[in-house]
Amino acid sequence: MTILDITVVNVALPTFQTVFTGVDHPLLYSTVAWTVTGYTLALATVIPMTGWAADRFGTKRLYLIAIGLFTLGSALCAAASSIEMLITFRVIQGLGGGMLMPLGMTIMTKAAGPHRMGRLMAILGIPMLLGPILGPIIGGWLIEHASWHWIFLINVPLGIAAIIYAWIVLEKDAPQPSESFDFLGMALMSPGLALFLYGVSSIPGAAQGVYGYTRVWVTGIVGLVLVIAFVFHAFRPEHPLIDLRLFKNRNLTVSIITMFLFVAAFFGGLLLVPTYFQQIRGESALMAGLLVAPQGLGAMLTMPIAGTLSDRLPVGRIVPFGLVVIIIGMFGLTQVTEDTSYTLLIAELFVLGLGMGGTMMPLFTSALKTLRSHEVARGSTLLNINQQIGSSVGVAVISVILTAQLNGSDLARPAMAATLDPDLIDQVGGAAAVAAGLKDAAAAFADTFWVAWVLVVLTMVPAFLLPRKHEESHLTDDEAGDAAPPVVMH
Repeated sequence: MTILDITVVNVALPTFQTVFTGVDHPLLYSTVAWTVTGYTLALATVIPMTGWAADRFGTKRLYLIAIGLFTLGSALCAAASSIEMLITFRVIQGLGGGMLMPLGMTIMTKAAGPHRMGRLMAILGIPMLLGPILGPIIGGWLIEHASWHWIFLINVPLGIAAIIYAWIVLEKDAPQPSESFDFLGMALMSPGLALFLYGVSSIPGAAQGVYGYTRVWVTGIVGLVLVIAFVFHAFRPEHPLIDLRLFKNRNLTVSIITMFLFVAAFFGGLLLVPTYFQQIRGESALMAGLLVAPQGLGAMLTMPIAGTLSDRLPVGRIVPFGLVVIIIGMFGLTQVTEDTSYTLLIAELFVLGLGMGGTMMPLFTSALKTLRSHEVARGSTLLNINQQIGSSVGVAVISVILTAQLNGSDLARPAMAATLDPDLIDQVGGAAAVAAGLKDAAAAFADTFWVAWVLVVLTMVPAFLLPRKHEESHLTDDEAGDAAPPVVMH
């Protein structure tokens, strides 16, 4: 459910632009993109506190609470009557969803034992591979044949069933509170990131006057100050929210920088694709989901191969090749027009998927490989938070750039609205005006893809600093049996 809910909303963004205000008065893309940004920020918020809370309240109890919170958030999302309500409820949903993956990994790791970890990780990889494929398709089908509410309502019966089954099957807890929790770090980092990204996403509205500029600068600066304060604070407590001391490890540092740039560019850019298919090409939500699926198929092919190669070759000899493939695929998207061949677009998305599958897991492996066993849990937390924050930043920045590009044309938005509702064609000025507007809108998408492409190219710089010679793992240097397993987030 949590993996699907990241990708299922992507195809619904054009629907969110019009469902609350009408087709002729669509919401800004940078506004509705917060249904994604808010969710990923909530994931990043609860990742570091999950281990502490599991020790404090018990794994089973917290797992049931997480499922319940995610299910409640899903029901509230379905009942939202405004975009502000939907964003708020997506945050609630993310707070529950962010705990489910690490808690589920902890429960299953204990049940499987170290001798079955390989098979367990293979099983857990299935939903991670299928999510990017099935999410847009399921979301598109539900929007087209039911309503947008059902992309959230479908979680409710599944969540209730999961709560009942987990209550019966999972063993009782014996909570043993361990280390203290960094509440001050949480109070600085989470609001700081949210305010900073809100300020960034408010840039298109700055043209509204003094209030618009004030909203951008005040929220952005306050958020940035809170984040900087957190960085200084993080070196003081024994058990900080995020252990920045791990940046002393060169491999971890280079991998985190590479991953941040990569996820910001890749996930920010890919968010635009379903919207392009719906608002420029006039496709239904279901067809848009089907057209995006090749990207997931490409990742499914290369991810297992890259995982195997990571055990045999230095990651510095794998990741650059994956990034080159992404650069090739993303360059194709920078050339999109209002009538680009679907065959070409599908091929480009498939190539992007091939590159993504060859990049993500090797980066994660490289970052954790040289850590000692007692550092793995903290390193895994740092990586996962970095991944979610990078995705949030990418979505916020890319959506702002697209909104600004669309604002540069008087015909682009009306033409996109006419694509969704043909009755508006005459209001735009006729078929010729709509065609001209769609040409401008497609150019806005192409220009935004250029930004994502440049970010991927910049990712090559830290990628070339990744280890290019074989390095021994330090995971067994101390008591590996007591170490928490790494958790690969969604």
